[in-house]
Amino acid sequence: MSENKPTRDPFDAIADPTRRQLIRLLAESGEVPLHELTVHFDMGRTAVSKHLTVLKEAGLVVDRRVGRETRYKLNAMPLREVQDWLAYYTHFWTTNLMRLNLFLQEDEE
Repeated sequence: MSENKPTRDPFDAIADPTRRQLIRLLAESGEVPLHELTVHFDMGRTAVSKHLTVLKEAGLVVDRRVGRETRYKLNAMPLREVQDWLAYYTHFWTTNLMRLNLFLQEDEE
């Protein structure tokens, strides 16, 4: 496997819908060569490869050479940072919506 020292923010990497779709495909499929990923997009191999490079720089993808092809695999650990960040806002919205509900119930009485 290649060296995978994250140099890019995972939030930046998942900001693009194409990269989010690549993450989903890799999560569903395991280790996949570039040509199998490319068929899911309306773009060439070079463009898909550039998106994979961004994901790799964020530590979200690892790759390894098998003969003449490169296979890509998801490393979901950097998504933990995203999940932790979102968890705060889940709590924030749950708490505030409960307060709003109580306020509306009091207003009805």
